[in-house]
Amino acid sequence: MELRSKSGLAAVFAACIVMLSAVQAQPASRPNIVLILADDLGYTDISPFGGEISTPNIARLAAEGLSFTNYHTAANCAPARAMLLTGVDSHRNGVPNIPESIPPEQMEFDHYQGVLGDNVVTLASLLQENGYHTYLTGKWHLGHTPELLPSARGFERTIAMADTGADNWEQRTYLPIYDQAHWYADGLEHTLPDDFYSSEYFIDKTIEFIGSNEADDQPFFAYVPFQAVHIPVQAPKEFSDKYADVYDEGWTVMRERRRVAAEEAGVIPEGTQSTVTPGTLEWEGLTEKQRAHHARRMEVYAGMVDAMDMHIGRLMDYLQSIGEYENTIFIFTSDNGAAGTPLISPTGQSVLDQWFNRVGYETDIDNLGERGSWVAIGPSNATIAASPLAFYKFHANEGGLRVPLVMSGPGITQQGELTDEFVFVTDLAPTILGLLDIDNHNGNWKGEAMEPIVGSDFSEYLHGSAQQIHIASEPIGYELGGSSALFKGDYKIVINRFEQNETEWHLYNIKVDPGEVNDLRAEQPQLFEEMLADYEVWAQANDVLPMPEGYNRGRAIFRGGFN
Repeated sequence: MELRSKSGLAAVFAACIVMLSAVQAQPASRPNIVLILADDLGYTDISPFGGEISTPNIARLAAEGLSFTNYHTAANCAPARAMLLTGVDSHRNGVPNIPESIPPEQMEFDHYQGVLGDNVVTLASLLQENGYHTYLTGKWHLGHTPELLPSARGFERTIAMADTGADNWEQRTYLPIYDQAHWYADGLEHTLPDDFYSSEYFIDKTIEFIGSNEADDQPFFAYVPFQAVHIPVQAPKEFSDKYADVYDEGWTVMRERRRVAAEEAGVIPEGTQSTVTPGTLEWEGLTEKQRAHHARRMEVYAGMVDAMDMHIGRLMDYLQSIGEYENTIFIFTSDNGAAGTPLISPTGQSVLDQWFNRVGYETDIDNLGERGSWVAIGPSNATIAASPLAFYKFHANEGGLRVPLVMSGPGITQQGELTDEFVFVTDLAPTILGLLDIDNHNGNWKGEAMEPIVGSDFSEYLHGSAQQIHIASEPIGYELGGSSALFKGDYKIVINRFEQNETEWHLYNIKVDPGEVNDLRAEQPQLFEEMLADYEVWAQANDVLPMPEGYNRGRAIFRGGFN
C-alpha cells in the first residue's frame, strides 16, 4: 500500500511537472508586435513582390500572412514615420516634411516644424500604458532634443539615430549638412562600437532588449526602423558579390523582368503597363565603365537588402528559440519608395565631390559599399527598384508612395495571400491597437486634448470578418513639398508641382493602372472635379501651407552650407 501511494504521488508530481512545462511553453495571452521599417525600399525590391533580391525571411512572413499590394505612405521619411507612429495626418502631427527641407517661410508656423508635436500620442505611449515593453532600435528622425527623442515618446529602451541618415559602418555623418552623426541610447548621446554595421547592430540590440525582460511575461513592442537602403548604400562585400553580373543588362531589361515577375506573382494586375520615368538614361548610350559602375551600385543595393533580410531572420530565430514567435505580430514595410538621389556619378561631377575628398569618402567602383565608400543607386537604377511604378522618392506618383506591406501573426487569418485593398500609412497605428484590443485615445490623453487618430482600424479585415477597409466614397488627401494627391476608391488625382514642375492634375485608376499610364481626366471630368473639390476641403481642414515661389528642395536641404 505504501509503495503504491509513493508511486501514485510520483506519477501525480510528474504529471504536474509536464503540465507546468506546457503552461510555461504557451505564449503570453497578449501578442507581441515587431514593426520593421525599411528605408527607401522600392515596390518590387523583395522577392514576394517580384524582386530578384534574396529575401527568404520576409518571404516567410508573407507566406505566413497577408501582403498588401496597394499600401501607400508618404514620399519621404519623417512624415511617413510620424503618421505611422501616431495615426495622425502629417500636417497635424508637426511633420509635414523633413525639417531639412522646410522653407523658412513655413517654419514660422507651429505645425511645420518637422518634429513630432506634443499634440499627438505615439503608438509606443499607448502600448506602454497598457503594460507593453517598448523598444526602438534604428532611425528616428523626428527630433533630437531631449523632449523629442523616442525615450521621451513612449519607448522604454532605445538606440536611435536622429538624422536623415548616417554611415552604416562607423560613427560619421553622410552629408555636409550635419557636423556629426547624432546617435542616442535611452536619451543620452551614444558611441557606436568599432565593429558596427547598422542592420546587424539594430537586431543585436533588439534581441538584447527583449531578452532583458523575457522572464516577466509582459508582451513587447519592438520598432526596428533600419537604415537599409537609405544613402549611403553600404553592405558587406560577401552580400554585394552575390549579385555580381545580375544587373549587367541595365535598367530597361531589369524593369521589365520585375514587371513580369510581379504580374506572375499577382502583385500587379495582368497586362499592367509602365512608362519610362523621365530623366532615365539610355543604357546602351553609356560607356562600358559607366555601365559597370551603375551595375555595381545595384549589386551593393541588393546586398544591403539581402543583409537586412538575413538579420531579420536572426530576430525571427531568436523569438522562435524563446517560444515567442507564434505569439508575435510581424509588420514589414518601407517608409517611402526607392530613392533616385543623383549625388554620385561614374564620371565624377557630383555636387558633393569636394566634400567627399575632404572627409575621405570614396565613390570609385573598387570599394563600393564597403567601409569608407559612399553609394547611391541614382535615378535610373531607382526605376528598377520602383518597377513597374512611375518615379520614386519625393514624387507623389506611385513609385514614391506605394511600397510593400506584409503582416503576419495572431489575428491575421489569411496565410500566403495578397490583397489589393487600399491602405494608407495612418491606418497602421489604429489597426495595431485593434489587433491588441487596446482602446483608441479618442483625442484625450491623460486629461489633455490631443489630435485624434484619423486612420482606419482594419483589424476586422485581417480577422476575415470585413470585406473592405475604406469605402469608395472616402477621400484621403496627401501633400508633401508642394506635390499632392487624393485617393478615393480605386482612383487617385496627383500633381507634382516642384519635383516635376507640373501645372495640371492627373486622374488615374490605380487599382487597374498602378503604372499611372492612362490619364482619365478628360474621360471622367465629373469624377475629376469631385476629387479636386475633395482635395481642397482636405487641404483647408488640415491647414496645408502653400510652397513659396521658387522653392527648390535641394537648395533647401543644403541651405546651411557645407560644414
